[in-house]
Amino acid sequence: MILTWEIVAAFIVVGGAIAGGFWRIWGLIDQAKKDAVVRAEAAIALAGVTRDELAAHKLHVAETYTTKAGMAEQTSQIMKAIDGVSGKLDHLNGRIDGLMKPAAPRSRAGG
Repeated sequence: MILTWEIVAAFIVVGGAIAGGFWRIWGLIDQAKKDAVVRAEAAIALAGVTRDELAAHKLHVAETYTTKAGMAEQTSQIMKAIDGVSGKLDHLNGRIDGLMKPAAPRSRAGG
């Protein structure tokens, strides 16, 4: 077999095509890696911001809203106040009933 320039040129073209394809695929892989790193860094930053916002919200809830024990104490105080008002209303009804009773006639003394 004789090695001619056409055969050498064909090998160079085929080798160049293979090398070019490999180089293109390698570039796409590198670009995908870079994109993945950027997205991962963005996700990490977003997770950090979300964690900080959640901590701030938990602190706000703890400062603003009451606990079950605090709510039970407030309810107890309100019920005591309502009972006191109820007792005063019962006493007031008795006083109003006393005012509505007809007065006994007074005897006139004297002449």
